[in-house]
Amino acid sequence: MARVRYIGPEPVTVPELNGRTVEPDEVVEVPDDRFDGYVCQPATWEAVEEPRGQDEALAVPPAPLKKSAARPQREG
Repeated sequence: MARVRYIGPEPVTVPELNGRTVEPDEVVEVPDDRFDGYVCQPATWEAVEEPRGQDEALAVPPAPLKKSAARPQREG
């Protein structure tokens, strides 16, 4: 989910957020696919956290594999 901040002057009801009332300077989560619909209104909303694209999600490297400790040396 992406996050946006409402920068309007007074509380507003947002039907897309199940009729939730959003207060000025409040940060809300919005569906990633609707993020652009909010930030295209720069007088009302500002981006806080952009949606992670699928390419970005894949770009995160996987955690390194844990290696076992070295084998103990044999006594001859």
